[in-house]
Amino acid sequence: MILEYHKVDYPEDRWTRTPENFRRDLEELYARGYRLHSLNALLDGRIMAPAGTTPIVLTFDDSSPGQFRYVETNGVLEIDPKCAVGILEAFLREKPDFGRAATFYVLPGASKPNRLFNQPEHEGRKLQYLVSHGYEIGNHTLWHANLGKYDETVVRLQIAEAQQWIQRHVPDYKIRTLALPHGVYPARGRLGPTRQRQGDRVRARRDPHGGGRDRAVAVRARLRSPAAAADPGHRARPRHLARVVRQASARALHQRR
Repeated sequence: MILEYHKVDYPEDRWTRTPENFRRDLEELYARGYRLHSLNALLDGRIMAPAGTTPIVLTFDDSSPGQFRYVETNGVLEIDPKCAVGILEAFLREKPDFGRAATFYVLPGASKPNRLFNQPEHEGRKLQYLVSHGYEIGNHTLWHANLGKYDETVVRLQIAEAQQWIQRHVPDYKIRTLALPHGVYPARGRLGPTRQRQGDRVRARRDPHGGGRDRAVAVRARLRSPAAAADPGHRARPRHLARVVRQASARALHQRR
């Protein structure tokens, strides 16, 4: 299962999870036997979940401030305990067997507040922290461009310049996944998903339901509630997580039997 988050902030809303509810999500997942795995491990087929557990991937889109924030306490710079990274790190200190993994789809050229977590003075520090602590960084274009609206030149610039910008801070890091803004592919003939180079590990395919929100090419799936199964235009909201996790756990248990 792959869970996609956007904002970690207040108040709770369709695209926003409060810090307290995000912490509850982690507790629920852990209690249900889920363990974190990276998206790249999923791409490579390197899923090594301990017996009796189920792998899960976390992704965060749009590099909003609540995903990763530094605060100064008594003159010392530290990670805000109420941002997503701070909550994850605190939970992992308590439950180290949960695993450390998540993919952050960042926007290097976006306007505030989504430009690399909205702390310009700490952009490099944050990207370096993510990479050095086992998290992944993904391409989400330069400023969340709808690739279906632009010609090939702009599409290439949006993807290439986002990668160049990220690698200014983490020059040796290899970005392997792309999350399409709004879930929209380039128009046919504009660097479309069928134009793959030999050796690419990502197998691009279209969302059979069309429309939709951001997703990584080929592998990043949306978590759907029962309502979503009947209505493809519906997104499972975070408040439904406990119910969806219970259903997914039951299916996994049935499959193992």
